[in-house]
Amino acid sequence: MMPETTRRRRPSPLRLLVLAAGAIALAGCNALLNGTVPGDGYAVSRDLAYGDGPRRTLDLYVPDGAPADAPLLVFIYGGSWDSGSKGIYPFVGQAFASRGYVTAIPDYRVYPEVRFPGFIEDAAAATVWVEREVAKRRGARPRAVFLAGHSAGAHIALMLALDPTWIIRAGGDACVQPAAAVGLAGPYDFLPLTSERLKQVFGPGPAGPETQPISFAGGGDPPLLLLHGTDDDTVLPRNAERLAAAVNAAGGQATVKLYDGVGHIRIVGALQYRLRFLAPVLDDADGFLKSVPACHRRSD
Repeated sequence: MMPETTRRRRPSPLRLLVLAAGAIALAGCNALLNGTVPGDGYAVSRDLAYGDGPRRTLDLYVPDGAPADAPLLVFIYGGSWDSGSKGIYPFVGQAFASRGYVTAIPDYRVYPEVRFPGFIEDAAAATVWVEREVAKRRGARPRAVFLAGHSAGAHIALMLALDPTWIIRAGGDACVQPAAAVGLAGPYDFLPLTSERLKQVFGPGPAGPETQPISFAGGGDPPLLLLHGTDDDTVLPRNAERLAAAVNAAGGQATVKLYDGVGHIRIVGALQYRLRFLAPVLDDADGFLKSVPACHRRSD
């Protein structure tokens, strides 16, 4: 046996998962993030079409034994509005299904196929479609619809939560409007644009306040939980702090929680079954959502 000081050690699966969480946007991380996710306790229906085209499908995670009116959570992933795939996020579907949420993870069109607001329109269409589909399959409407998202997906989720016209245009009624929303490391107040790529995503002309969630902060908004890491240098925590301040000043309810030492990717990686020690993202989101009354109705 070699001495302990010279023996080469094989990295543990947990160590590999921690390393993988730092590069979640890469397709190669899929096996590491999802390979240890429990496959029991829920059923998955994949590639359900909510519209035309390959980017308008969603995966649906249904907890075993959930009541017919179990709450529906729509999780919108990030990817700088120009990339991403629901195939990377089974670990998120499992996480929320394990807490009793029927969980939908939609793909949506991204730049250059669409510019703003095409991806928001797709997320609204997915939310309206899946609420009806769940009601059809389960014989009862979800008692609440919740939105959650990470990074660019948090931007999209908060646009839907703060501006009810997107759901209305997609054909939704009052109870498809989100009862609450959870944003993970989201950009909510990021004008003026300096990135040439983002100028195209939100162009072709200059991006205006209509592209920013903070522009729609109001007293009638559904409750918000904005989670962010203090070490996030991709989307700065001030985005969450400014949005919460605007919502609360208008008479709404928005809470910010900052995780010390957590960066932009680790905050969503912490939803993975074996990475939840990184930050209590799932516990915080679940506790918040379970405190929200069903079927929030706006007062404005």
